[in-house]
Amino acid sequence: MTDDLPDLPALALFVAVVEEGGLGAGARRRGLHQPNASRLIARLEAQVGARLIDRHPHGARPTETGLRCLAQARRLLDAAETFMDWRRTIEQQGDVAALRVGASLTIAEHLMPAWLAALRRRAPAISVDPSVQNSAAVLAGVREGRLPLGFVETPHLPGDLQARTVRDDELVLVIAPDHPWAERSAPVTLDELVATPLVVREDGSGTREALETVVGARGMTAPAQILRSNAAVRIAVRSGAGPAVLSALAVQDQLRSGELLRVPLAGAPVRRPLTAVWNGPRHPPGAAARLLEVAEAG
Repeated sequence: MTDDLPDLPALALFVAVVEEGGLGAGARRRGLHQPNASRLIARLEAQVGARLIDRHPHGARPTETGLRCLAQARRLLDAAETFMDWRRTIEQQGDVAALRVGASLTIAEHLMPAWLAALRRRAPAISVDPSVQNSAAVLAGVREGRLPLGFVETPHLPGDLQARTVRDDELVLVIAPDHPWAERSAPVTLDELVATPLVVREDGSGTREALETVVGARGMTAPAQILRSNAAVRIAVRSGAGPAVLSALAVQDQLRSGELLRVPLAGAPVRRPLTAVWNGPRHPPGAAARLLEVAEAG
């Protein structure tokens, strides 16, 4: 083993090869031609002094030494990403670090204000430009590079983006106080729910997609109304348009005041993840990482 400093590009390639299960796939992930990737792996093995990868007809797998190297490499690459974040912060000293963030509606209305207040206390130099959209639009903005960070409510997360759940959310069935279900004692079954015209959010909404996931192959009867905001859904329900399934966060004030009533659903609670998404490395850089820390903390 030599005393040279670790070759970070070679370590990043090695991690990609192990995670992708093959040298060719790992090379493509790192934007390398396979012959160059083979040379990098050979140089890394020479530096370590042991074989790290066993190749086989269907790909490649790490050796026992390779598995130990993998754990060390990930820690070292995480530290390198932290260093790069620090370097960018130093470069920005004296400037305001502006961060564009996409947030789907429930998160934007009920969680983001507290997160931004906490971020301002921790890092007053960071300013955030929030963009309120439904989950589908947030995912598109992150994928296209217009949003460095997004927060979505959909359970359907694409595999080409990094994602981290920041908290769970419960979906609840709500009605107007004069709805016939207000008098019932038994929970509403899923079959009853899908047969009832509901007030729902628009296509692309995380709330709508979470509801459709719960319903599954049963499908739903034609909606009573399709609306583009939680506030509009609440008003429609209160006005007698029909029941709705919304985030508990979105109706907590109305349930507390008695404007809406919660009706139990049969079976286990309906939960969905609230998720941060970004494009690129395993950890978001700079100001995005600081906001993600705040979101995960509460």
